[in-house]
Formats: sequence, structure tokens, C-alpha cells
Amino acid sequence: MLAESKRRESPSKGFLLAQHTLVRPARSAAPGIALAIILTCQLMLMVDATVMNVALPRIQADLGFSPAGLAWVLNAYTLVFGGLLLLGGRAGDLFGRRRLFLGGVALFTTASLLGALADSTGWLLAARILQGLGAAAAGPSTLALITSTFTDPRARTKALSVFSGVASAGFAIGLIVGGLLTEWFSWRAVLLINLPFGLAILAFARRYISEPARHPARLDLPGALTATAGTAALVYGFLRAAEAGWSDPAALVALVAGALVLAAFLWIETRTADPLMPLRLFADRDRAAGYLNFFFGPMAMMSAFFFLTLFLQEIAGYNALTTGFAFLPLAATLFAVSRLMPRWLPMFGPKPFAISGTLLMVLGLVWLTRLSAGSTYVPDLLGPMILLGLGCGLAFTPLNVVIMSTVRPADAGAAGGVLQTMQQVGATVGLAVLVTVAGSASRSTAAAGGAPSEVLVDGMTAAFTMSAAFAVLTVLVALSFRRLPSRSSAG
Repeated sequence: MLAESKRRESPSKGFLLAQHTLVRPARSAAPGIALAIILTCQLMLMVDATVMNVALPRIQADLGFSPAGLAWVLNAYTLVFGGLLLLGGRAGDLFGRRRLFLGGVALFTTASLLGALADSTGWLLAARILQGLGAAAAGPSTLALITSTFTDPRARTKALSVFSGVASAGFAIGLIVGGLLTEWFSWRAVLLINLPFGLAILAFARRYISEPARHPARLDLPGALTATAGTAALVYGFLRAAEAGWSDPAALVALVAGALVLAAFLWIETRTADPLMPLRLFADRDRAAGYLNFFFGPMAMMSAFFFLTLFLQEIAGYNALTTGFAFLPLAATLFAVSRLMPRWLPMFGPKPFAISGTLLMVLGLVWLTRLSAGSTYVPDLLGPMILLGLGCGLAFTPLNVVIMSTVRPADAGAAGGVLQTMQQVGATVGLAVLVTVAGSASRSTAAAGGAPSEVLVDGMTAAFTMSAAFAVLTVLVALSFRRLPSRSSAG
């Protein structure tokens, strides 16, 4: 009792105690509903990274985008989302994860409405930038809120596994949803679909999601500036290289500047008391390997989504709706595996799943290198899609658990921000490299007098070959996992 009274007499401790008592009812009220709200948000953010793909031809016809400008409908979102994730993750730790989560969802939802109303190229691009800002604020808090809502290790593992499956399947689901909405309604519907989900999240999150205790600290402003500027410069450089080639001066300057600024960021992080990205996150071997594979995995997988979409529409002649449904086996297989992972992971640890999953990814991508202009959906596309769905589910579903299950509460937002930054930057880097490889191969085939369909397919198969090489890197990283998951606290 005496100790309790002393805690109440201390203003700072009393404030933290008050936060703790506010958290308790919400945390125990309905964790299942809280998880559903968080999953809805994450799915909305991941879907938006690909949902516009199949709608791009309609957007170009309606708003008059140039071919180069059209790429920025996707890139404007990716650039801002990837560039600000680290800042969003740490800001949630300091200012309140639920508060930043709600603010990010509100901004994302409003920007979606503005984008659906766009009547010019500039208007739509500005809305996509605002969507990226909202996603960078809300995204890192999703993982952090799961770790604070589910304190029991078994329940947390299950929740993180489901989250991983939803997040990974979101890219494929985006193509399916985009095809449905574009074909049945309009390209504007792919933005309007965010409104009911965003409003539902805002309506229920305050009631069912707790605000975890904040961790008082100074915001690392030098780290925030260098991390944001460096990541944004790298993302821009790779996007520019994909559009203009690797010899483009602007791309080279951006890449060099980004690397130098990020080196300065790491130097700052070793010398500040409250770092934006605590380097201790990488001290655990399994967590560091998980981060690496969240970089290499999207590098390999972006080709599957991007170039298969092109193949289905340009070579196979599918419309937007059929193209979307063609990805259903991949998404369904991935999600089914993620549902089983909470049962398997505690028994076997991440290593066997990471190794088998990454090997299946390599096999699926190697299979895709055999595509030709005469390839059919069954078996030439269906087989690799099933392998990729199984591979991603096995290889990447455990990684959220590995990274987040032992992280310290004070670093949960930062850990989630680093994870999603690796994922976004990896996808952007991979796509830039693969588009460049595909363009080079296509030009060679065209110079040799190949037919238009051969030119396209040769470029795609060259990209799949490079993707398979990226996937081999994920196998090598998977070999470094410990056999059983670490039960130590984050160090």
C-alpha cells in the first residue's frame, strides 16, 4: 500500500498508471473484434498498393495521363508510404499508437474520396500522396497494437500469423478487387471502396482498441529527417531508374544521395539516447534474418504480380475482371497456409518453414521462366501460382511472429515501421531492377526481328529469371534461422 501511494504521488508515474487502467477494460473486452479492425486496416493499405494496377488503362483514358506519368499513380503512393514508415512507427511509440492509427486511417479515407473525385492528373496524384501519408501513419501501428492487445504468447502468435497472411495476400487481393470494380463500375470505385472500411475502422476502433501506455522520450528529429529523406531518395531513385534506365543522371544522383543520407542516419542512431530505429532490434539473429527476408522476398514476388498481370492482359487477352480472378488460387493458398501456421510454428520453429517456403518460391519463379506466347492458364500459370502461394505462406507468415513476438513494448512501433519499410523498399527496388531487365531483353528480341508477343514474353521471362535469383537469396537467409523460435525478450 505504501508503494502504491508513492506511485500515485509521482506525476509521471501516476500518468502512466492512469493510462494502464484505461487500457485494461478495452484490452479484455473483445480482442477478436480488435484484431478484425486491425486486419481490416492492414488489408486496406496493402490492397491499395496493387488495386490500381488493372485500372490504369481506364485512368489513362479518362484523365489523359502520359505513359510515363501513369506510372506515378502507383509510385506516388509507394514513395510516400515507404519514405515515412520509420517516422510513423516511432511517432506511434511516442505520441500514442491508437491516436496515430486513427489519424492515419482518417487521412487515408479522406484521400481516397478525393482521389475518386479527381478530374485531372495533378488532383489524382496529390490524393495518392495523401493516401501514402495516411498509410505511413497507420501502418506501423497495426503490428504494435496487436502486440499490446494480445499479451498471451500463444494468442499473440496466432494473431500475428493471421495478420501476416492477410498482409501477404493483400497484394493479390488488390488485383482481384481492382478487376471486379473496374469491370463492373469504374476506376473510381477502386478508391471509393476504401470509404466504408475506413469509416467502420474509425467508428469501432475507439471502443475496441486500447491505447497502450506511451513511452516518454524525445523524438529523434535528426534521425527522422535523415531516415525519411534517405529512404525517399532511394525509393525515388529506383522508381526513376525503372522509368528512364540505370544511366539516367537523376536516378544515379538520387541513389547515391539516398545511400549517403542513410549512412548518416545510422551514424546518428548509434549516438542518440532515443533513436528512431533502435539498432538493438537487429541484435537478435532471427529478427535480423526476418528483416532481411522481408526485403528480399518482395523483391522476388513483385515480378509475379506485375508481369503476370501484363501477361494475362497483353498476351492471353484477359479483361480486368478475369485477370483479377486469375490470381485467386495464389491468394487463397497463401491465406490457407497462414491459418495453419499458428498451430505449426510453436512445434517446429521458423527455420523449416522458411527454408521449404523459399525453395517453393524459387521453383515457382523458375517455372514462370518457361512461359511462351502460347502458354495457357492451366498448367503454365496455375501451377506456379499455387507454388508461390504455398511458398509465401510458409516462408513469410512466421516472420511477423519472429520479429514482433519478443520485441520490447517501447520498441513495438519502431519494429513494425522497420518491417514495413523493408517490405516497401524491397518491392520498389525489385520492381525497378526487374523492369530494367525486362526492357533490355525485350529490346534485344525486337532488334533480332521477334514478333511483338515474343518481345513482351522474352522480357517477362528475363524478369522472372532475375526474380528467381532474388528468391535464392531468401533461401540463404532462411538457413540462418535458429531451429526453435527465440523465447528471450527483445534485446
